[in-house]
Amino acid sequence: MRIDVVTIFPEYLEPLNVSLVGKARARGQLDVHLHDLRQWTTDIHRTVDDTPYGGGPGMVMKPEPWGAALDSVLAAGPEGEVPTLVVPTPSGRPFTQELAQDLASRSWLAFAPARYEGIDRRVIEEAATRMPVVEASIGDYVLAGGEVAVLVMVEAIARLLPGVLGNAESHRDDSFAPGAMADLLEGPVYTKPAEWRGREVPEILLSGHHGKIAQWRREQAFARTLAHRPDLVARWPRDAFTKKEREALSVLGLAWDDSAGRFRSAVEPVEE
Repeated sequence: MRIDVVTIFPEYLEPLNVSLVGKARARGQLDVHLHDLRQWTTDIHRTVDDTPYGGGPGMVMKPEPWGAALDSVLAAGPEGEVPTLVVPTPSGRPFTQELAQDLASRSWLAFAPARYEGIDRRVIEEAATRMPVVEASIGDYVLAGGEVAVLVMVEAIARLLPGVLGNAESHRDDSFAPGAMADLLEGPVYTKPAEWRGREVPEILLSGHHGKIAQWRREQAFARTLAHRPDLVARWPRDAFTKKEREALSVLGLAWDDSAGRFRSAVEPVEE
């Protein structure tokens, strides 16, 4: 996979040279190109921002350097191909495991992390006429810039590429991974020694009974999901729950709502 990142702080992306992503780059599984946006400025001060039309606080990133930068990225890539442009922004769609898997299937990604109040909207609109554009948010909060979001996204995407993880099965039971455990947060994990500071590894994990271990892991994942992300549980179809899980939901005051097709709290307002 080829990855291009245009930024005013290329040094912020230094972590792409270490750990899992760094090793993938060294093996040639990731071809990463960092570009300093300021090289496409034309004034002596290398200006990349200006005041917003309509007034308001902050500054907006100018369209000219961004347009020239994306032109250059397109020209330097594989002939006949275009990248998917990924724009980190709090106003984008949530960056989920599903989206990471989608992007991992692409051969070329270009990232446009903004600073200040964001990039002039015309840049995104014009880019969308030439390449697929994905605007994505890593959470409901605002950062000083999009570079840290690029690091998050690239690591999430890179570990899904064939051969990047030492064990190809390592991400099978990840939180949010597709399959039987979809929408379940990953449960607790343990390693040697079997006893540490008076705390023992759950006996079931030492039993060697794979069926019971799998059942225990699902129970633990379900309990953690219910405690930390009950919104995920609400997405499930009724037949996805075991009898024991349905009983647990009932104790918590959640009942199946046929009209909504999900479990609903008795105190939750009914949608009209």
